[in-house]
Amino acid sequence: MRPNSISTDLRHHRIALPEPSQSYDQDAEWFVIELDRKWHEIRFHNYAEIYSIPGLYEQLFYNVLQCDSPRFMCDFLHAELDRAGVEPGELRALDLGAGNGIMGEQLRKLGVAFVVGADILPEAARAAGRDRPGTYRDYHVLDMTALTADQRAMLGEYRFNALSCIAALGFGDIPPACFRTAFNLVADGGWVALTIKEGFLTDSDTSGFAGLLRDAIKDGSFEVAGSRVYRHRLATSGGPLHYTGMIGRKRADL
Repeated sequence: MRPNSISTDLRHHRIALPEPSQSYDQDAEWFVIELDRKWHEIRFHNYAEIYSIPGLYEQLFYNVLQCDSPRFMCDFLHAELDRAGVEPGELRALDLGAGNGIMGEQLRKLGVAFVVGADILPEAARAAGRDRPGTYRDYHVLDMTALTADQRAMLGEYRFNALSCIAALGFGDIPPACFRTAFNLVADGGWVALTIKEGFLTDSDTSGFAGLLRDAIKDGSFEVAGSRVYRHRLATSGGPLHYTGMIGRKRADL
């Protein structure tokens, strides 16, 4: 069995979560951390601040809240690749919303040698270089919704045949237009691994992802090979947060 543990910084910070009796929407969750003998409140979606503190992201989301998305999705992808007779080493992957490199690390453990990271936050790029040097072939800080001609040409030269976007869709961090651009950078027939919170796939969704994915599946642009509901992580209340993971093939541009 391949290793699937998440490498973490050895330093641990004094952090505290709200009382479990208090329930928050996922994009409103927060914690406090002791820095320089003072307590500071940080929202979970303030990734720039979290990435700037070595070891904090892993401690909070993986050690305390038991996030399992990168491991789960790489195992899921591995199973679908094996079923299709495709070796992981054949993939040239774009890791969208790469953060500090946890999904990239898992892809490398799977056997994907060519992984390029992309994130809109320069703090994410710095954290990936600090925490997981050598994981990515390249790492680009850019806005997928406003690529320049030079950036688009540069990304096209990678000849991507795979896209991963894990635990980043639906809350405004990666809007539909951003995902669409990244999806269209992948060659037809390429593999796509994505996760999204269950609520963003319902008829009441206002993020735009339910319609985007529904239309892509209906018109054949995105052929779903497998879909699974799984526990992404714990909420601050201690209850499970469920996501849907999809593995599929790109058949045409969105």
